[in-house]
Amino acid sequence: MYRFLLKPLLFLFQPEKAHGITMALFSWACALPWGKKVAKKAFTYHHPSLEQTVWGLKFSNPVGLAAGFDKDGKYLNALPCLGFGFIEIGTITPQPQAGNDKPRLFRLPGDKGLINRLGFNNDGMVAAAERLKKYKRRGVIIGGNIGKNKNTPNSEASDDYLSCFHTLHPFVDYFVVNVSSPNTPGLRELQDKEPLTKLLTQLMDANKALAKAKPILLKIAPDLSTSQLDDIIDILKTTQIHGVIATNTTLDRSKLRTETEGIGAGGLSGQPLRNKSTEIIRYLHQNSGGSFPIIGVGGIDSPETAMEKLEAGATLLQVYTGLVYEGPCLIKNINKKLAAIRSGES
Repeated sequence: MYRFLLKPLLFLFQPEKAHGITMALFSWACALPWGKKVAKKAFTYHHPSLEQTVWGLKFSNPVGLAAGFDKDGKYLNALPCLGFGFIEIGTITPQPQAGNDKPRLFRLPGDKGLINRLGFNNDGMVAAAERLKKYKRRGVIIGGNIGKNKNTPNSEASDDYLSCFHTLHPFVDYFVVNVSSPNTPGLRELQDKEPLTKLLTQLMDANKALAKAKPILLKIAPDLSTSQLDDIIDILKTTQIHGVIATNTTLDRSKLRTETEGIGAGGLSGQPLRNKSTEIIRYLHQNSGGSFPIIGVGGIDSPETAMEKLEAGATLLQVYTGLVYEGPCLIKNINKKLAAIRSGES
């Protein structure tokens, strides 16, 4: 139904508009008792083989929602009905910000990709904390992806990350440090070894000082060189943060079939990112000796592409662009295939 009816209809609207319409209608439906039951029956799949514990957190299944889909935690009452094992909100910044000018999200149907230059548009950490405070937990792990405000100089970036960390700490299960978005000027400079080590050390020190420390992960760009990836491995050993999300969107458009010159700047996600993110997962896993968990994201739009990430060394998975092109049954399909493999039925 999604591929032949809903998707063509939604693709008549600008991507950001379509997203808003879809989530508003789905949230309304899931607020109804019968709507929630129907959605869960249609989109969720449970099997004991899918359960796993990572960082002391019990995941009902390994398929999560990547940051950017629910930037402010507005849809947390509805998204679990799609069968996710975990949901990552954000990127959240200390102060609210509007993000970049519209249009800022573009579909590439011929490549099954998206280009975005959203620019950390969000309502700010206080608004996010208030929503999270009201959210009634339903067994789904919640992550908080945090970043700095656009106007905060890199020399003061740690203040922004620490503010978000302390404000959201009571309400999320893990944190993701986003220094890899290409849509905030200068942000990726924080991936350099010295500033990144300093930032992560400060966050880990703050984490250890609290009564209950929580996992802190680093989200990296797919455009890093092997020497930079070696630096990432060293940084994880030095700072003892808990894992990596590989990867964010790419600036590389060299293999696209779609002409994008008129679109302008932005990060590319979806199928064109698939191989690049998988190879980075494989490199990090092999060269670190599997010493830290990796959440694999980038081009997952089927059970087969999900398995590629796991076989490369990912422990958990995240999807975003694949939902746009394949629809809400994607999570269920991946989990069913994975359960069949793990239980020896395939």
